[in-house]
Amino acid sequence: MKRICIVGISGKLGQYMVEHALARGYEVTGVCRPQSVGKLARFGDRITLHPGRTDDRAVIAKATQGCDGVLTVLVPWGVQNYASGTARAVLDLAPPGARLVFSCGWHVSRDGKDRYGCKLRAFVAIFGWIAKALRFADLDDQLRAAALIFASDRDWTLVRGSNLEEGESEGLPIWARHVGDPVLAGNLTRRTDFALFMVAALTDPALIREAPAISGRTGASVRDYRDHPRG
Repeated sequence: MKRICIVGISGKLGQYMVEHALARGYEVTGVCRPQSVGKLARFGDRITLHPGRTDDRAVIAKATQGCDGVLTVLVPWGVQNYASGTARAVLDLAPPGARLVFSCGWHVSRDGKDRYGCKLRAFVAIFGWIAKALRFADLDDQLRAAALIFASDRDWTLVRGSNLEEGESEGLPIWARHVGDPVLAGNLTRRTDFALFMVAALTDPALIREAPAISGRTGASVRDYRDHPRG
């Protein structure tokens, strides 16, 4: 892994991914909206930016050219299929053989075997309805994006994140195949560690065509993680 592209590089998660990728010696390119370029000024000439919408196929084709891996933040902004358009562009246009890692929330399920608590179900239902009514975001579009990824024969990983907080790194998050696994009961991950998991997934063959649900390494639920089977 030498050269990677971060699609959605200007957000908080994207910027943490830049830090982790540069620390590993990767050459980093990225895609962000033109108005967000200034957020990345601190990285200077250590990264190469391609301003544009993340669902712009021409921008994605140019930004991912020559990349060994692509990290993509699937953001469901608006009601114009932004997340699914982004996923489709990356799946279609990233170089053959490139490792593709996407991010989304716990509410996305691969096989319907996830077990969600009442609070999460209520939040998704209420926030999803309000956000769509206001044309602010469309959580259902993340589901459409995930369906495209799951149907792809590319080397993909879809990382499903728990609740997030800021703070110093606690280390690589733990993961399980299904939300509701007792090891994920903490339901809280440092944002920098979410980014760390994304970057680490680029070189972890065990995560190819997996949709790991992740959570941070604190709390009683992870004390016995070493002996806990993933599944």
